[in-house]
Order: sequence, then structure tokens, then C-alpha cells
Amino acid sequence: MEHDLNNLVIFTRVIEEGSFTAAARALGLPKSTVSRRISKLENGLGVRLIQRNTRKIGLTDAGRVYYESSAKIVDEFERAGRAVMEMQEMPKGRLRLTAPAELGVELGELLLVFLDRYPEIQVDLDLSGRYVDLVKEEFDVAIRAGSAGNWMDSSLICRKLFQAPSVLVASPDYLEKYGIPEDIAALSEHDFVIFGTSTYNATCRLREQDGSHIHIRVSGRLAANHFETLKTAVKGGYGIAQIPYSLCYEEIQRGEFISILPDACPDYGTIWLVYPSRDHLAPKVRVFIDFCVENMRSFSELMKQSFKHLES
Repeated sequence: MEHDLNNLVIFTRVIEEGSFTAAARALGLPKSTVSRRISKLENGLGVRLIQRNTRKIGLTDAGRVYYESSAKIVDEFERAGRAVMEMQEMPKGRLRLTAPAELGVELGELLLVFLDRYPEIQVDLDLSGRYVDLVKEEFDVAIRAGSAGNWMDSSLICRKLFQAPSVLVASPDYLEKYGIPEDIAALSEHDFVIFGTSTYNATCRLREQDGSHIHIRVSGRLAANHFETLKTAVKGGYGIAQIPYSLCYEEIQRGEFISILPDACPDYGTIWLVYPSRDHLAPKVRVFIDFCVENMRSFSELMKQSFKHLES
């Protein structure tokens, strides 16, 4: 037979309160409903659980056995309910996050601040760079870069964090050896370290003086879809690379990279915060979203202000 948990709750409350009347009062139910539910429970089991008389109730042998088990079930049920309610009040639990590997350093620093602020939250961070199925793989939040049209679907909520400016950079040694390109056309005479998986038919997206965007053909001996690899090659003097400014501003400040044609560099792309649903967000997810919006936009403003010095 199927057991109705509500009947178990009513049965245990009758025993604990000592009467149908007291149980009905505690549960906020009519006494007739309590009596009917107990009768339904007994009929379903095919055995009497409670001995009734005008003055008090008592358990039968079967009722005593049934109460010992049902009381444990009801206690676990109520404990689970309390645990869920507590989670709604205090952010806690494991937060599963996926993000591009290129954001690993900056994101890692922010996460340390987040963990200090919310000591009851644990974070599992995946920096594999692949577009995971958030629902199927049970991730809470993703940070993604690029056009949302490439991976957006109706089940996902996307919040724009910031636009990431890009910059063309080369090492001082490379520019001393091959010269500094003075305009976009001169870039065709230079080697590039290419972001991608192939050096064949590689292009670079740039901005003309009128604000329009163009793609120019570039060539080079190395292509990699990992910005740290590109940065290492640039430091080694293997060519020019187009890199998000947030990933190389420190090298520029230290003089390890020289910025080239800053006015020709468009935004590299948009950084998005992605999560499966807006409804019934767990507190751990809600506070992480708020934290990212607050801190990453602040980080973006710092990048924009710093980037303006290159353009001036």
C-alpha cells in the first residue's frame, strides 16, 4: 500500500499530544479530519493502531510498533524541512562554477574574497574552458566570454558583466628588430602569434578610424587557443598578439609588452554570468551573482580607465 506522509504526521501527533482534540488543535485541523485520517490509515494497514475510549487513547501492540517507526520518519521529514529553511536564510553549501581558463588568475583572487565573506560556502571551480551543460552536469553558475548567441538557449539566464577591451602587443625586442607598425596596413608585414587552433587563413579583427570593424589576414608560426601560451611567445619575440587587456596590463605596465595601435583595437568580447533559472535561486547562488556583478564591474572600470591611458 502507499503511505500518506500526512497521515503519519497526524498519527504521531495524536500519540504525542495524548488525544484527538489536542492533536487537532496543534495541527490546526478539525477534530473530524484527524479522526478520519487515523481511520483511513488503520483501514489501509488492515489493523487497529489506537485503542479509543471517552477519557484517553492507547496504542495497540501493532500501534506501538508502527509508532516507533513512523516517529523516526516524521522526525527526519521535519528535520529536512528545517534544514532547507535554514539554507534559505544563510548562504551555505557547495557552489559549482565553470569559467574560461584565461580568467583563472583574476577569478581566483575574487573567489578568495568571496570565501572569506561567506565561510559556509564551498566552491568547486572548473577552468576547463569547455561549454558545459549547466543543468545536465549540475553546475550552478558559468562565466562565459563572447557572443551569447553562440551558446544561449531559452533555459539560461544571462547577465552581462562587462566588455573586455583588447590590445595589440609585442615585446620591445621584437619591435626594435622589426619596427613599430604605424597603421593597420603595416601589420601585414609582421609576424603574429595567433589566438586559435590553426595558423591557416588566420585573421585579426580591428577597428578603422570611422569606427567600422574589419578583419585583416595575418600570418605567423604559432597558433594557440590559450592566452598564457600567446603571452609566453610574445615575450620570446615571436610576434604580435591580440590579447584581452585585462590579461596583459601588468606586462604593459612593467614594460615587458608594448601596446601597438591602441585606437585600432575593438572590444575583445563580452563577459557574461550564466545560470539555469531566475526562480527559487539558492542563497549561495544569489549571493555569488550579486558578488560578481559588484566586483567584476568594478574590475572592468579599472581596466577601462587604465586602457584610456594607452589611447591618449
